[in-house]
Amino acid sequence: MKRNQSSLMSDIAFLLLFLVCLISMMFTAGNSDQYILNIILLNVAFLIAIVTYFTTVTTGLILNIVFIFGYGTFTLYQTVAVGDVVSVQHYFWLIMTPIITAVTWMLTAANKQLQAEKDLLVKQNVSLATMDERTNLKNSRSFQKDATVFMALSTRYQIPLTLLVVTVKYWDELSRMISQDQMTEMIYDVSKLNETSIRLNDSLYMLNTETPTWGMLLFTDDDGANIVIKRLREKTESFNSVEFAGKYRVELKLTMSAVQYHPESIATPLDFIVQARKRLEYDV
Repeated sequence: MKRNQSSLMSDIAFLLLFLVCLISMMFTAGNSDQYILNIILLNVAFLIAIVTYFTTVTTGLILNIVFIFGYGTFTLYQTVAVGDVVSVQHYFWLIMTPIITAVTWMLTAANKQLQAEKDLLVKQNVSLATMDERTNLKNSRSFQKDATVFMALSTRYQIPLTLLVVTVKYWDELSRMISQDQMTEMIYDVSKLNETSIRLNDSLYMLNTETPTWGMLLFTDDDGANIVIKRLREKTESFNSVEFAGKYRVELKLTMSAVQYHPESIATPLDFIVQARKRLEYDV
């Protein structure tokens, strides 16, 4: 409901601004005797509105007070010294200029509210999202939730659980050799390669999107994880010779390491990831 009110306020303010601008321009064009003066006053009104839009309503109010005082003094001088009669011309700008400022402030306030709501939704989406948008894989948040459950099951039923971590070797160098679109496509291809190397009851995660890092929770021990690593290396070699070299004109090399879960040394899912990443240094 709050978002609808902000949107409605923005729409109303926009229509009001359009209306008062139309009235001001019609009044300016309809009075040929004071055309130059009206053009100047119209520009002043728009200038105050623009300043209000990019600053605050307080600034707009101060500028309007200065304008009313200045134009009122000018009108008084014209009446007393020159002998002009106070007409609609004088009252119009004394009223319309604050109105234009007020409507501009309404539009500004509504837009800022909408932007704040958008930023909040983006933050909530990032914090609550459990899927990586580029690969449709579960992300690190989902990994922590799943790993907590799997670690408890492993302890309770004595089921071996192993985390296999995969990264692309020389990723920084490769990212400078290919385009951004190719990088995204490469991440997707490697994700599919990893996905086809594990069983249906195992889980694949995208742990890091900046420096692509995949994690696989495998219900197996170290020996079973080594079989998966061997399978991945064979598929990578085949992929390089069949698709990768022709598609990206670079050679793909993966760095892999596996850590079996032991309750006494791994207390949290983050410990699981840290230990697996440490072992990546030994995969040369």
